[in-house]
Amino acid sequence: MPPRRRERIVSEDLYDEEFEDESGQARLTVASVGKAAVREIAELTAKEIEGVTFVQPKEDGWLAGVEVVEDRRVPSSGDVLALYEVELAGEGDLLSYRRTRRYKRGRGDSEGP
Repeated sequence: MPPRRRERIVSEDLYDEEFEDESGQARLTVASVGKAAVREIAELTAKEIEGVTFVQPKEDGWLAGVEVVEDRRVPSSGDVLALYEVELAGEGDLLSYRRTRRYKRGRGDSEGP
């Protein structure tokens, strides 16, 4: 069976016509970048998405953080979550992703690993 070709995840609805660059082309908004990052991580990991933790512009694209449920537990306070860092090109295409952190739900940043 031939390898499945990856479809382009970024669709035209991610672009906001209200926001245009100097050349008059529609550009991505922070919200649309977050949606694109969520779609990519959901497809690549097949994990339940918890939410977007950050979106920041870079010189040549975007960086976003997506939190996922790695392991569901009962009670939910025992869930294991992970933070994925997603790098997207200026047009919203995936450039790279990596898991940067894994932790139990409810554990604050100051509480350590």
